[in-house]
Amino acid sequence: MNKFFGALRRTFGVVREHVGTDHLGNKYYIVPEQKTWTGRLVRAKRMVEAPNPTEYEYVEGRIPIEWDAWMRGRRKEPPSVEELAKNESYREQIKLKAMEVEEKDLALKAKEYEEGLVATPSRTVAAGHAAATSFGKQELSEEPSSTANTFQPGSWRPNPKQDA
Repeated sequence: MNKFFGALRRTFGVVREHVGTDHLGNKYYIVPEQKTWTGRLVRAKRMVEAPNPTEYEYVEGRIPIEWDAWMRGRRKEPPSVEELAKNESYREQIKLKAMEVEEKDLALKAKEYEEGLVATPSRTVAAGHAAATSFGKQELSEEPSSTANTFQPGSWRPNPKQDA
């Protein structure tokens, strides 16, 4: 009997309602609350179908924030097209304002450097941190210096602390 119902379910699929599509091509569905043939109540589920069904090509952040909130049950109604457009234009305005503020900040820094109010950052040539014991010293490589027929092992020195 279970095989029969399993075959029916696979044939007709899950009953789902299409509630919307975003600008990236993701399709959003809801599977309404249903009762099984045994009388058990199966709660409603929300799902997304990506435009590219291969899982390894999924990139995080491919679901807009509004749809993500709907998927996770943080909002009852799916977002409208108008709401999505309004929020997208708001995000673009914020990006433009952030760029303007950054440009003003760079101009102010340049002016302060020119007037001598702030010291210009110095360029460091030495690698590593000044507090390290090997700062400014030539480090010997433990890696081989060549391959194949001309193999030469890297230089190695024992740790003086281990001898004592």
